[in-house]
Amino acid sequence: MSEYRGCEMPEDLYYDLDYVWVRPEGDGTYTIGLTDPSQTMSGKVQYVWIKEIGTHRAWKKPLARIESGKWAGGIPAPFEGVVVARNQKVLDSPNLLNIAPYTDAWLVVMKPDDPVKALEHLKTGNEAQEALRKWIDRYDVQCMRCQD
Repeated sequence: MSEYRGCEMPEDLYYDLDYVWVRPEGDGTYTIGLTDPSQTMSGKVQYVWIKEIGTHRAWKKPLARIESGKWAGGIPAPFEGVVVARNQKVLDSPNLLNIAPYTDAWLVVMKPDDPVKALEHLKTGNEAQEALRKWIDRYDVQCMRCQD
């Protein structure tokens, strides 16, 4: 796993380069979560709301909402599709997003409307790593993990 200014950036994920990471699963679905730089900028997450299973989301429309002491906002869908699972652990313990953004704190699993186009707006590999470093520098982020 790559790290920059304390921010973890797994190389095997896809990124929208603003808020979310995406991991393809073997069954045609994609797990989606909040990036480490995004959780740091948000501050300690106090509330999470996630769209219900079966909800269709258009690209860039909110699939979740998070609130912290200093920020509240929607988390955009990285592609058009249907929510097929949501993470109850995050709903029960929102600050899990600050502790384990790439593992236990995924937000949703989505099934894309068009699997061929699902990743077309996302970056991965060296291109994503370079872009994430620029994003971190632009917002002067120094990542850290909150504790319970």
